Amino acid sequence: MNLKNFQKIIPLYSLPPLAAMLAMNTLAYFGTRIFTTGRYHYNIETWLDQKLPLVPFFVTFYLLAYAQWIGCYFLIAREKKEYCYRFFLGDIIAKTFCLVIFMVFPTTLNRPEITGNGIFERLLAMVYAMDAPDNLFPSIHCLESWLCYRGCRNLTATKLPRWFSGANLLFTLGVFASTVLLKQHVLVDIPGGIIAVEAGLFLSGRILAAVPGKTPACE
Repeated sequence: MNLKNFQKIIPLYSLPPLAAMLAMNTLAYFGTRIFTTGRYHYNIETWLDQKLPLVPFFVTFYLLAYAQWIGCYFLIAREKKEYCYRFFLGDIIAKTFCLVIFMVFPTTLNRPEITGNGIFERLLAMVYAMDAPDNLFPSIHCLESWLCYRGCRNLTATKLPRWFSGANLLFTLGVFASTVLLKQHVLVDIPGGIIAVEAGLFLSGRILAAVPGKTPACE
């Protein structure tokens, strides 16, 4: 595949912000553990969190969220430069908020014992084994899915069917539910992720508006 054909799939201007976004995600989620492992972690579960049942079926939403992120980031990367930069810079700013909070206020929760040997229980056991119960607030799972929904609402470079935005929102809500029904997060982690995205997008719009000759893309 030559360069011209490659740019038809993913514009070259989207590659630096994509790389920066992935680097910040790695630093925020994994890098902070270098400094917080062994420190006291706060459990901010409420009585309502404790009342919520464990529903292993929701592991499907939790795992398919990775496909949502890849697909939606690909679509956002194909948008015009200003739009692409605003959303990826917003993601980086949101992850910066997460990094600071993970360092200053590390959180954890108590996971229940998984009973049963069905496919969903086995998948959930795999998630528990691979993902330590820390770096919970704000929820990066919720952050990513909400930004994917926000970023794909008004795409122009890719013509999507009219039902896509509604389906994307419903799936995002399913991801939100999965984080608490799998006991991977507590309820307050969900609005934490949403607020991080909205603050990140607001600030990225202001930053890009301050660049001479540039105007932030409309949402």
